[in-house]
Amino acid sequence: MIVVVGLSHRTAPVQVRERVAGGGESLDGVVASLMARAEVSESLVLSTCNRVEIFATASGAPTDAIRAMRDVFGQHTPMMTGEELATHLFEYGGGEAIRHIFRVASSLDSLVVGEPQILGQLKDAYDAAVASGALGGLLGRCIERSFGVAKRVRTETALGAGSVSISSVAVDLAQRIFGELSSCAVLLVGAGEMAEAATRSLGRGARQLRVCNRSIERAEALAATVDGSVAPWEDLERELATADVVVTSTSARAFVIDSAMVKRVMRLRRGKTLFLIDIAVPRNVEPSVHAIDNVYVYNIDDLEELVAEGMKSRLSEVDAAESIVRDELAVFDVWLRERTVRPTIVALREKIRAVLEAEREKAFSGKLRHLSVEDRNAITHMLDGAANKLLHAPTTRLKSVAGASTGGDSASEFASALQYLFELHDAEAEPKPGDHEAPIALSSSVAASSAWAKLIP
Repeated sequence: MIVVVGLSHRTAPVQVRERVAGGGESLDGVVASLMARAEVSESLVLSTCNRVEIFATASGAPTDAIRAMRDVFGQHTPMMTGEELATHLFEYGGGEAIRHIFRVASSLDSLVVGEPQILGQLKDAYDAAVASGALGGLLGRCIERSFGVAKRVRTETALGAGSVSISSVAVDLAQRIFGELSSCAVLLVGAGEMAEAATRSLGRGARQLRVCNRSIERAEALAATVDGSVAPWEDLERELATADVVVTSTSARAFVIDSAMVKRVMRLRRGKTLFLIDIAVPRNVEPSVHAIDNVYVYNIDDLEELVAEGMKSRLSEVDAAESIVRDELAVFDVWLRERTVRPTIVALREKIRAVLEAEREKAFSGKLRHLSVEDRNAITHMLDGAANKLLHAPTTRLKSVAGASTGGDSASEFASALQYLFELHDAEAEPKPGDHEAPIALSSSVAASSAWAKLIP
């Protein structure tokens, strides 16, 4: 069974999420720790500014897997106690877990519904899990299918229409407070993806836009896109003294703007209002800065109300997107039920293949030893075709019975009958992520075994 344990913007405020994200380096070992646990057979970790989640396949009882996932989660989140963490964690199993994964990939569970970044982040997490050997035939197939679900939602609905994002909402907030930004000096602290998105909006109207980043090369590249200018990182405090609007989005694990710095800056500004929008997780601006006179700080959670307002045009598409998720869940459920009889089908095909191959080799070394290579190939192809045709009906019918919503018991009975009649030993031959179906061939024992195993999706 697939299980999910994690926290997100729905269950944990930014001050909690940043403490989990703050242990980002330790999260790198989560997959390895999980794969060392007997309760888990597959795993993937998705870590973004709004969520840290573990997807896994339970080797035995789902409750045991969830307990192991919670343990590992706590071990790799040193900035929080187990009790603190537990109050913010959610857990899903079975169909609920699969639905959650589909919704996450489709951006239905995002702070900004319809934003495209989450799919790319999930694909990166998938690639990392595949590279580490942590995905197999169940969770791997589920994640792959989630990509298809996201594509359907993106192409069949207008859920992603418009330019609603955390960065664009931050710009809208600045415009609400200052009106037109044509009289404002804007300072961008950071030059990553979030900063790039904010720059596209801010650069169109600000009187002046400056980019301050540790990497001067990235700052220059970003500033060049909007005819902005660059400020050295060591001049950050001096830049704060002349800016009206400051948008921070660095990946720093500690505050880059603290109360002491802002107090010094405000003395130079002679009380002139300073507006800071902190869209980073972990936060870049120390929360106590907001208590300083004439200084206003908004973090990523503060933007949620504005996000909701900007989402009105998209919300009408949510029902259509949720319907696609339900359809895809039904299809995946059929695949899961068919999967229960797969070992029997693989074993049946392997048994038939082995018998035919043995008889073929016996004939080729006996009465048919005089045949040419071409004739032998022709007989091999004929046997391949005959085997496929003979097995098509039982294979198709067994999968059909298993896929029927009420066919579980019947499928088990049919599978047991096949095992008894053909003296089969169940063979596990789960496909790995990225595997595709291959044609049956009796050209060699090893190749034929692999081909027959992969024939069943």
